[in-house]
Amino acid sequence: MGSATATPDKNGFQASAWHFAALVAGNIALALGPWLVRLSDTGPVSAGFWRLLLPLPVLALLAWRGRSPGPIDGRLVLLCLLAGAFFAVDLASWHVGIERTRLANATLFGNSGSVILMAWGIIAARRAPSGQEGVGVLAALVGAGILLGRSLEISATTFVGDLFCLAAGIFYAFYLLPAQRARAALGPWAVLLLVSLIAAPLLLAIALAAGEPVWPGEAGWTPVLVLALSSQLVGQGLLVFSLRHFPPLIIGMALLTQPAIAATVGWLAFGELLAPLDVVGMVLVGTALVLARAGRPGRVR
Repeated sequence: MGSATATPDKNGFQASAWHFAALVAGNIALALGPWLVRLSDTGPVSAGFWRLLLPLPVLALLAWRGRSPGPIDGRLVLLCLLAGAFFAVDLASWHVGIERTRLANATLFGNSGSVILMAWGIIAARRAPSGQEGVGVLAALVGAGILLGRSLEISATTFVGDLFCLAAGIFYAFYLLPAQRARAALGPWAVLLLVSLIAAPLLLAIALAAGEPVWPGEAGWTPVLVLALSSQLVGQGLLVFSLRHFPPLIIGMALLTQPAIAATVGWLAFGELLAPLDVVGMVLVGTALVLARAGRPGRVR
C-alpha cells in the first residue's frame, strides 16, 4: 500500500491507503470484542471492567502527549462524568447481551446509537424526517423487528439478549452526546481516559452486586488482555488515526465490517447459523446505520 495522500475533495477530506487500511483494521479489531467477552471466564460485566482498567497506563500516556493547554473547567468535568456513567451502563448491558444472543445481533444492536441519535434529533426538533432519515428509521424498525422475531423463535434467552443489546445502543447514544462535546475541547484520548477512569469502578460495582466472578479462572488472562488491547487501544487508536480523513458515509460503510465479522466468528466458533430472513434483517439495520452516519458524524464502538 502506498502512503501518498489523495487530492483533497471539496469537503476537505484527505485519505491515503494507510488511512483506509486503519479504518478497516480498527473495525475488525472492535468486531472481535464480543467473541473475546464469550471466551473470558470472568462475568460479562467484569470483562468490561478489565477492558477499561488494563489499558489505563497507555491511555494516560497518549492523553498526556495529546493534551490541550489550559485547565479543565467544571463543565467539561461534568460532561465526562455523564459520559463515563452512560458508558459503564452501556458496556454492562452490552456484555450481558453478548452472552445471551448471537454475535451478529449483539454487534448490530450495540452499534445502533447512530440511528437512535438520528431518531432523537427528529423528535427533539419536532419536525418531519427527511427522505433519508425516514428511510433509515423505517429500515431500522423493520430490520430490528425481523431480528427480534427470529431470536424469539430460537429461544426466550436469545430474545432477552437482543433487548439487552438494544438497551446498550440507547445508553451508547446518551454516552455519545456529552463525549462528543468534551472531545472537541480535550481531544479523543483525554476523554477516553477520563471516561474509563469513571466507568471502570462503576462496572466493578455492578459486577460485584451481580455476584459475578471478577478474577479470571481457567481461561486465564489472555481473553481479557486481548479484549483490552483490541477494543481500547488498537481499535480506538486506528479509528482516531483514520476517522477524520473520511466522510461519514464511508465511515458508515466501514462499520458494516463489524457485524459481518461477528457473524463469521459466531458461525465458526459457536455454530450460530444465519437464515435468509436473518440476513434480510441485518441488511436493513446495516442500511439504517449507514444512512444515520451519512447524515451525522459518529464514533464507532
